[in-house]
Amino acid sequence: MDRNPSPPSSDSEEEEVAAGDSIGNTVYSKHWLIGVLEKLIEDTSKLNNEEEQMELDEEMENDICKVWDMSMDKEICVGILGNMACCQDTCLSISKDENLGQIVLHHLCDSDSPTLLETSRLLLTCLCQSEVANIWVERIRQSPSVYNCFCFIMSSSTNVDLLVKVGEVVDKLFDLDEELMINWIKKDSCPSVEQPTDDSPDDIPDFKILPCLLEAAKQVCSDNSEGLEVYMHILQLLTTVDEGIQTIVKSSDRGKETWSLLYNLFCNELCQPDDPPIIVQEQKTLLASILSVLLAIFASQTNQDYVKMGRNLALIDSVIRVLQNMDECEKRSTDSSKKSQTEECEKLEIVDEDFHLKILKDICCELLSNMLQELTVENILEGLKQGHINEQKCSCAFQNLLPFYSSSVCMTSEISKSYEILSRINTSDIL
Repeated sequence: MDRNPSPPSSDSEEEEVAAGDSIGNTVYSKHWLIGVLEKLIEDTSKLNNEEEQMELDEEMENDICKVWDMSMDKEICVGILGNMACCQDTCLSISKDENLGQIVLHHLCDSDSPTLLETSRLLLTCLCQSEVANIWVERIRQSPSVYNCFCFIMSSSTNVDLLVKVGEVVDKLFDLDEELMINWIKKDSCPSVEQPTDDSPDDIPDFKILPCLLEAAKQVCSDNSEGLEVYMHILQLLTTVDEGIQTIVKSSDRGKETWSLLYNLFCNELCQPDDPPIIVQEQKTLLASILSVLLAIFASQTNQDYVKMGRNLALIDSVIRVLQNMDECEKRSTDSSKKSQTEECEKLEIVDEDFHLKILKDICCELLSNMLQELTVENILEGLKQGHINEQKCSCAFQNLLPFYSSSVCMTSEISKSYEILSRINTSDIL
């Protein structure tokens, strides 16, 4: 049976190949550039005398001129510096050059996303090297425009890759220098929507750090789990100082926005009922950061409506689910260790994972304890009705809270008794 001939292949595949071969967002080909450089090295290596000159053919001259023009592109120049900074000695030379350092920071005011991405990558590379990290921290501390540029990017950019890289830089800065973090928290100037420009970096308006972090987190949460983890860790770092907690809770609107974002992520996106227990291993650091911030807000603002237990019964359910998953993982790990011998490196990995899981478990227990103590009779009845509380969940809470949270265990026992009583009668008539 005859059939129609296959349609001609579209140009999309060729375009994808071409895009993969391009340098950044330019039209220059990686293979072409490597070919030109290899040819240049081959020709110059034939010279015996350092002073000896050679004439290049016209095609080679034109190619070298193109390379020279290409090297004048800001994105490519900064990207080359970023690659060079991976070498410790070169990174030290770059970092000690004060003029070059100021030029790099000035590029944070650029309006070109690829240039901003490469600049942020260069900064992160330098900040991750202990020999030069303090040089850059001090340089950034003395450059107020850096704060404003980062805040502007976080509050307005839709480029997820850029937001993630900027988040990594801010996270590293806060981790290296608590004083810098506190100074950025204390900035009280009202945010503005004006865009910074290359020509006037000093005119960049001031922003507040928290709204910018929240906006960036919202932007990356659905596209990049690693980026979300970075921004949640930044929020967690804020809660390690009094100034950071106050900047979250001093305004009821700001506190509510932060609580709502994290509550929705934790209860509706992470560690869901149909997820396998092992998911807690993959999400442990992200979960720990989110729950740390929720715990700090809950402990500071129990009088605010947005943290009242009547509105947050699902949070108890989700926290207990995390504990149940961790209990299941521990059982499987114990059973597995009995059946087979592990190598020393594998043991170290398990110890590291157990360490992070222990941190997560401690945070879960503290938050759960605080929430249980705030429950009213009405909350308990509503929780039973909605299925957020049942005998199995009470048992899990009871086992995990002992022996450090005795008062909360008493509340758990009361809830369990209530469940037993209600299970014997028609709860619908009561509720």
